Amino acid sequence: MLIFAVRLIVEQNGLLLFLHQTKKKGGRFSLIGGNVEAHEFAREALAREALEEAGIYIRPEDLQLVHVLHRHKLKKGQTSLVLYFQTKQFQGAPASQEPKKFKDIAWFPRNLLPAEISKTTQHVLEAIRRGEVYSEYPDRNKILAHLEMTAARRDDFALP
Repeated sequence: MLIFAVRLIVEQNGLLLFLHQTKKKGGRFSLIGGNVEAHEFAREALAREALEEAGIYIRPEDLQLVHVLHRHKLKKGQTSLVLYFQTKQFQGAPASQEPKKFKDIAWFPRNLLPAEISKTTQHVLEAIRRGEVYSEYPDRNKILAHLEMTAARRDDFALP
């Protein structure tokens, strides 16, 4: 199953906006975003997510595509295609609109991000810094090793 998702990189005065997840949701810092619904285009979905999660208004036409991530979530057996957009234009004061998911927001300089940012987000921000428009995560060798291990487990339980 392929999941189609979007993420938003909001930049203001050299700082990037992150949502701070509640402890129950992992306690990490994440970007605004979510899955694209059947009736939406990607930028429309991101405008909806920005309002729902952070209370900011963005215009779809102000979003610039900066990265495409092809991701495999090995433990869940999912594959996703994630479009990352960037904007410096928004209206409203960013604040958590979903307190059960996000306890607050935080701004960080691009070169001083906290350790509590996911490896995937770190991977994407590094790829963008290098000027890469497309990347894959995790590394292909990790995916192949996972598939081999899964197949070996199945063989261990196969009936004679």
